[in-house]
Amino acid sequence: MEIINWSSILESLLFAAGDEGLSLKQLAEVLEIDEIKANEIIEELKQEYDEDENRGIIVVQLAGTFQLATKKENAPYLKKLVDSPNNSTLSQAALETLAIIAYKQPITRAEIEEIRGVKTERPLHTLVSKALIKEVGRAEGTGRAYLYGTTKEFLDYFGLKSVDELPKLPEKVEDDFIQEEADLFFEKFQETINS
Repeated sequence: MEIINWSSILESLLFAAGDEGLSLKQLAEVLEIDEIKANEIIEELKQEYDEDENRGIIVVQLAGTFQLATKKENAPYLKKLVDSPNNSTLSQAALETLAIIAYKQPITRAEIEEIRGVKTERPLHTLVSKALIKEVGRAEGTGRAYLYGTTKEFLDYFGLKSVDELPKLPEKVEDDFIQEEADLFFEKFQETINS
């Protein structure tokens, strides 16, 4: 008979659940055991973390759910990571995606990709993780795609009181300018093909 490593499975589940955590009922259902056994497994994992001083993670119960959290004594280092200048910069793709969301919100990922012409999964993930955007609802129709919008942190990051303070977009771009840009692009494209 195969021995099940409950602690390992529970640790994976709690990691995957992230900040949302898992209730005792959810854990019992996923593990296909009763809640009493699930609670015993949680207590064992808590004890493993508490007894091992080399670990930086603990199991906590918040608002009826269990989740992994960092030890309080490591908070100064986590603060340094968050405050690091390297973490405050955004890639060109993330900035483009953020600008589209700021001006067109609420907007779906497919609509963003249609405007940008490229996939936006990574830039969206970056922006959500930096709390500059969030899911603000679901679109009507088939699939009910997530709608994205900016957050209070977005306003703080850019020093705005509201999205109404965003610079106005030009209402009309001159056709001659568009034609010049298109001609230049196709000229470069032709040179690439011929070389």
